[in-house]
Amino acid sequence: MSIADNHKSWFKDAKVRFTPYQIVVMGFLGLILLGTALLSLPWASVSGERVALIDALFTATSAVCVTGLVVVDTGTYWSLFGQIVIIGLIQAGGLGIMTMATLMMIIIGKKIYFKERLIMQEALSQLSVAGVVRLTLYIIKLTLGIELIAGTILAVRWYGDFGWSGVYFGYWHAISAFCNAGFDLFGQCRSLTGYVDDVVVNVVISGLIILGGIGFTVIADVWEKRSFTKLSLHSKVVLAMSAFLVFFGMTVICLLEWDNALTLGPLSLKGKLLAGYFQSVSARTAGYNSVDIGTLSSATLFFIIGLMFVGASPGSTGGGVKTTTAGVLLTAIWTLIRGKQDVEIFGRRLSPTLVYKAFTIWFIASCLIIFVTMMMSINEKVPFLNIMFEVVSAFGTVGLSTGVTPTLTVSGKAWLILTMFAGRVGPVTMALALAMRQRRAMVQYPEGKIIVG
Repeated sequence: MSIADNHKSWFKDAKVRFTPYQIVVMGFLGLILLGTALLSLPWASVSGERVALIDALFTATSAVCVTGLVVVDTGTYWSLFGQIVIIGLIQAGGLGIMTMATLMMIIIGKKIYFKERLIMQEALSQLSVAGVVRLTLYIIKLTLGIELIAGTILAVRWYGDFGWSGVYFGYWHAISAFCNAGFDLFGQCRSLTGYVDDVVVNVVISGLIILGGIGFTVIADVWEKRSFTKLSLHSKVVLAMSAFLVFFGMTVICLLEWDNALTLGPLSLKGKLLAGYFQSVSARTAGYNSVDIGTLSSATLFFIIGLMFVGASPGSTGGGVKTTTAGVLLTAIWTLIRGKQDVEIFGRRLSPTLVYKAFTIWFIASCLIIFVTMMMSINEKVPFLNIMFEVVSAFGTVGLSTGVTPTLTVSGKAWLILTMFAGRVGPVTMALALAMRQRRAMVQYPEGKIIVG
């Protein structure tokens, strides 16, 4: 055998084979690095000066992970080029790397093989590989259609306030809202506080957030079945948990902030209900706020931390541990309290493995948040509750902030960057890893008893 053949054989043997979820992670990482490079260019800022590398990386990560936390004001710091880069990163991050890659392959006429379909299955959080290409095309059409309709409504609404800039604002914010990103262009990081009692803006933006947060699979299921009883178990749990969290969150926020002179206090009855509803919807993953988050009471901030931790639903543009994880755990707890053995929901029994996975995701996410909060508390001269709020907001890819993000040290920003990335990719990757490593034990040991509680 020749030397060339030896080298060829060695390279063939040493070829690295990545798992589907590793490819998804690397795709997100590559997009973040590309965004960082583009935002580091001089013409990405209004002043023409290069932004600090850590700030460019933070902004790119926040955009790709559809979070919305910012270290510089999006509306006044970034130029038109910079804003277009950010909204492009948001759209790509919201749709997902494999969705965008599939679109490109279809455009150039490349055949999509089983390996690509398997990666698409993992990226879209689907139970099987069947129909993933059709679902991907559906996602693209649905996303563009919803963003176009909602963007047109917002453009018409804001044209009277900003002229032709309002048209740009309308479509830009429609993309940001549907992708649950929470970036805004109104300046001074004020988000939608100027439209706290505006019915059109609140209803359209919250509608986009809800649609983006329940997941593409659920939207397709609802569109096809059009009857709750005919929906899949997954869709039923997502819709039930989403509705419960929205109205429960609205009730608690209104009760806690009703007489707060800095938030809901000065508003009319309509304004209070609208603000409470909007903040409940946004708190689980979107990051838009119609009241100043920094003026909320400590009780409300702590409650919103819980909403942000749960987040959106699987296969959506949002983050968090997901509504289905919370639903499975709540059902399991209620089953234990009632003294039953089988975990049942909507007339279906859940496997113990599913309950174990839900608990594992919840536990590891909690440990991550506790660890990052503790590490940031070492150097950041910020109240503990504010630090924890920022960390959970980053993990849930929410984007709500009490206003301390721009004041963080370099190490604080770095911790939030890692948390945003883990929040967008970590839970999905963790679930996939658990699913792919499922093994049946060769030996089953005798049952043991331990006293707990």
